[in-house]
Amino acid sequence: MRYVLLPLLAACLAVLGASGALALDVRAAVLRVDYETLLPISRYDLRAEDLGFAGAMLADEDNGTTGRFLGHTYETIHRATAPEGADAALDEILAEGITLVVVLARDADLLRLADRAAEEGALVLNASAPGLALRDDQCRGNLLHIAPSNGMMADAVAQFAVWKQWKRWFLVAGSNPADVELAEAYRKAARKFGARIIDERTFEDTGGARRTDSGHVMVQRQLPVFTQGAEGHDLLIAADATDYFARYLGYHHWSPRPVMGSAGLWPTTFHAAHEAWGATQFQTRFEALTGRYVKPEDYNVWLALRVVGEAVTRASTVDAMGLRDYALSDDFELAAFKGQKVTFRNWNGQLRQPILLYDGMITVSVSPQDGFLHRVSPLDTLGLDRPESACSAFN
Repeated sequence: MRYVLLPLLAACLAVLGASGALALDVRAAVLRVDYETLLPISRYDLRAEDLGFAGAMLADEDNGTTGRFLGHTYETIHRATAPEGADAALDEILAEGITLVVVLARDADLLRLADRAAEEGALVLNASAPGLALRDDQCRGNLLHIAPSNGMMADAVAQFAVWKQWKRWFLVAGSNPADVELAEAYRKAARKFGARIIDERTFEDTGGARRTDSGHVMVQRQLPVFTQGAEGHDLLIAADATDYFARYLGYHHWSPRPVMGSAGLWPTTFHAAHEAWGATQFQTRFEALTGRYVKPEDYNVWLALRVVGEAVTRASTVDAMGLRDYALSDDFELAAFKGQKVTFRNWNGQLRQPILLYDGMITVSVSPQDGFLHRVSPLDTLGLDRPESACSAFN
């Protein structure tokens, strides 16, 4: 009976779509701001030309699978620009009548772009910026956060460390502004979950190439001396958002201790070895489409556009603010290959989602960890909770 009913249902949906009653053309854009940075420490981390855009291509395919039955079409345009061209690129997107924009940019640029988009009634979905202020007193009513915050990532690591009873931390942070903000997230996580930072040091970024013939020799000499004499600790937490030194800590730390944070065991939204909860089919489809492995940026963009697709399907509208309102409602939920449906925090626009803990080869664990409870959702143990948020844009 099931095999008879499913084709009939599909036929009915096709008729509805063909009638035009539900026909919708969904146009979106992905705007990626490319910053000048040093090459990554490892050539495995060289950035693909289609980073982020590949996730959009797969999302259009996935959205189109359902959309064909409903008369919905999906088209996403891609724009990459240097920081100085970001405003002009957004203006071009808005001039085409597109009011659904996924942005890969740093915090300050994202806020400025969101404010410009708000003037045209456009919805912005943040696929990369991790700053706390974006979810707090600098939140915007037209800005939804697909990317986790620094706080969510730090809390994911902290829960696992506390679950393992590794509560005495040695915090090593970089000197760049992004490193400083990430280090503060780990301090808050320690206070939140009952860990103690026994010792703390700053590794100064002096610039220069990190992949020269002598680069590893320099680090091999510096880091053991730099970490020597730290107070007794269970764990080294690395806060290196700019990828300057943390990758070397595992085998150059003076004391034989596990490393977590920006190296060793690090938090991520997704990675190419993740296979649980049906993720294998996501991985194989992505690899067939792109010829490479998925990166977190690809997954974040895919997830952002799947939020759009799910909201369009359920709310039967392409109005940007109408889609935002549905996404923030109690009716919205979306499967994301992480073992449970993801939803939004309606007080600051942050997507609730599990965080994978990855060692470079496998998913070691997934946070929130068992035993960390919350009156609304265990996912709200990660990052800024409602009583802590100063965001008022969604009131």
